[in-house]
Amino acid sequence: MITLFQEFWFVILLFFLVSILYSSVGFGGGSSYLAILALTGIIFTQIRATSLLCNILVVSSNIFLFHQQKKIEWKKVMPLILLSVPLAYIGGYLKINQQTFFVLLGFTLLFASITMWISKKIITSDTKNVHQNHLKNGSIGGVIGFISGMVGIGGGIFLAPFLHLIHWNTPKKIAATASIFIFVNSIAGLLGQVSNPDFTINWPLTSLLLITVFIGGQIGNRLSNRYFTAIQLKKATAILIAFVSIRILIKYLF
Repeated sequence: MITLFQEFWFVILLFFLVSILYSSVGFGGGSSYLAILALTGIIFTQIRATSLLCNILVVSSNIFLFHQQKKIEWKKVMPLILLSVPLAYIGGYLKINQQTFFVLLGFTLLFASITMWISKKIITSDTKNVHQNHLKNGSIGGVIGFISGMVGIGGGIFLAPFLHLIHWNTPKKIAATASIFIFVNSIAGLLGQVSNPDFTINWPLTSLLLITVFIGGQIGNRLSNRYFTAIQLKKATAILIAFVSIRILIKYLF
């Protein structure tokens, strides 16, 4: 364990910081975990599972807190996850080669970084739209779930800006909904990967990272929004993710 810590100390440190920052505003941090792991040289088939496990651990605490605060509206949440869960499972089960994975990851991270950067006005809106198109929302959730399962994220990074854009609910309730979406789709995507005969994972490293994000997540939950705002987090992280996505695309497209 000591040797492992010495080899991956910088990755562990980054995971710790990401888990604090993201959990403080109600997210899992899957896109950042992927970005960090993509630069380590770890086998790509293990990256997705590690990221999803960290997601599950971090957002589970968020969901508990949001439930206590009565910020979860299950009648509105269910249409979003009805299609996303089975499609996230299928996406996780699909066997893709290394180049396809990293190209898909590169474009996904690039899109996520752009969305994070331009969403300043969206995430500060308190306007609530009482008219909901459940079919449209369910379809969007399904598409996000499928992509999330393939890449290895929970999908909250895509869902939250969309919900803010259509004034789906108040910011706090959207954060609660995103946490649930991340949680269920991370589990579904992970189960899809486990079902694949080629599934492998580095349990010693993954266990160390899980302990790291658990501690960071607990700290972030207690910090809440006192020290970090969603805008500050998104701006800083968008730059990192954009850098990683461009580096990945250059390597695997050219």
